[in-house]
Amino acid sequence: MANPMKIRAAAKDGVTEVKVLMSHEMETGQRKDSSGNLVPAHFITELTATWNGKTVLDAQFGPAVSKNPYLAFKFKGGAKGDKVVVTWKDNKGDSRTDEAAIA
Repeated sequence: MANPMKIRAAAKDGVTEVKVLMSHEMETGQRKDSSGNLVPAHFITELTATWNGKTVLDAQFGPAVSKNPYLAFKFKGGAKGDKVVVTWKDNKGDSRTDEAAIA
C-alpha cells in the first residue's frame, strides 16, 4: 500500500481549503525500463473527498497526471475540528484513505 497522504485543511469565513499530497507512482504505461520493456500502467483513477459524510469532491484521474499528485480545492462549510476524508483508487485495484481535522 502507498504511503499516507499529506492532508491539510483550514476553514476561514465559511470556506474550507483542502490541500492533498498523494504518494503514487502514476505510471502511464508508455515509459520503457532499462531493458526496453514497457512499464505497466499504474495510476489513480478515482478520488473522493468527504466532509461529515457528505461528498465535497468527486474526481476522475488518468495517466497524464504527474507522479505524487498534489491537489487543492475549496468547499463551502466546515468548522475547526471537523474531519475531511480523502480516498483514491487506482487501475490495479489498490486504494488509500486518509483523513485530517480542519484547523
